[in-house]
Amino acid sequence: MSRKDLGARRTSGAEVDDATATILHVDMDAFFVAVELLDRPELRGEPVIVGGAGGRGVVSSASYEARRFGVRSAMPMTRALQLCPNAVVIGGHMHKYREASERVMAIFRTITPLVEPLSIDEAFLDVSGATRLFGGPGEIGARIRERVVTETGLTCSVGAAATKFVAKLASGKCKPDGLLVVPEDDTIPFLHALPVGALWGVGEASEERLRSRGIRSVFDLAHTPKEALVRLVGRASGERLHDLAWGRDPRGVETERREKSVSHEQTFAVDEPDHAALEREIRAQADAVGARLRRAGLTARTVSIKLRWADFTTITRSKTLPEPTDLGRVLFRAAKELFDAAHDEGRPVRLIGVRAGELAEPGGSAALDLWGEAAGDEAWDAAERTVDRAVERFGPGVLRPASLLGRGERRDGREGLTERANSAGDAPAPKP
Repeated sequence: MSRKDLGARRTSGAEVDDATATILHVDMDAFFVAVELLDRPELRGEPVIVGGAGGRGVVSSASYEARRFGVRSAMPMTRALQLCPNAVVIGGHMHKYREASERVMAIFRTITPLVEPLSIDEAFLDVSGATRLFGGPGEIGARIRERVVTETGLTCSVGAAATKFVAKLASGKCKPDGLLVVPEDDTIPFLHALPVGALWGVGEASEERLRSRGIRSVFDLAHTPKEALVRLVGRASGERLHDLAWGRDPRGVETERREKSVSHEQTFAVDEPDHAALEREIRAQADAVGARLRRAGLTARTVSIKLRWADFTTITRSKTLPEPTDLGRVLFRAAKELFDAAHDEGRPVRLIGVRAGELAEPGGSAALDLWGEAAGDEAWDAAERTVDRAVERFGPGVLRPASLLGRGERRDGREGLTERANSAGDAPAPKP
């Protein structure tokens, strides 16, 4: 989960009266670092950081020893090494994390078929049907922790509660390598003792806004009139936060999880001022996003771009498409339109990204457009699927649009073909 202030660490034993706490959230501890230390056990107990070591490197994961110095995920590596100059930096190895994740998830599925992976290193489990075989939720949580460390050498933290939201808070509260069971009757006391920033959807800005009105704890928020919350943070957020503060979360464990978006982004080694070069990067990202949509059998209805300038100012812009698509060409047209409207010519760009949202399985029939830009999309669809087959057989880069030929030949450090894929299971996204 994202970095939240949950107060002092708290654990419980497996013997807690927990018949109602049948939703488990299992979260691996400092997962990327822990996997790397399997091959480098001599670094145990040392401050270790996994991430990019270059000037634009970002922390993906930090050992708990490094975190004591203030190192956090998503922090620029230069800042992390200022805080902890003796840290050992290790580059990420995604294939190792995927293999470890598969082994861990397989353990979960021997306990219950109701497993909902949230990312490469965390999942929800519904163990209501497993209690006859394995005992209460607390005993099951203890069993999972024991098996994970025995069979993989990794540790995990387990939260058990009556709802997904509280189970996830519980796993964060007992980190690292802990177990915390929150029976249903204890849900409100558990929640109301937490700082308001623990609630999902309360970021730095909204937390500051709430605190300025004297709302410092979940108890304070729960006892604030709903309409007052709505005036502070908006209708949707106000109503959702009020429900969460009273433990209301009707969501069940979903074994088939659909991605909400697919995206790629690139942080340049040197800030890129050239509009044409940035446009080529957008084209490459749009093609990569389209290919991933086709592999997943999904289409997208919205396209967004993300721009971060040299001064770290960041904006996003979005557009709804006339028809859902999985074509890179269509995604690029929309992304280019957004980029042209948002980019200040000559202003150096630090990061650029393309995201496809409102995903769904293809269905229905597209509107017929004989004269507009979409008239050639049917032929382009066949072309992109031909590229998919060629890439599958011969590897990336074997075919690409003419506008992208020659990429990678520059020597100024700016070029980089959309190496960061942002979707569960793809790239080592920063983790707490």
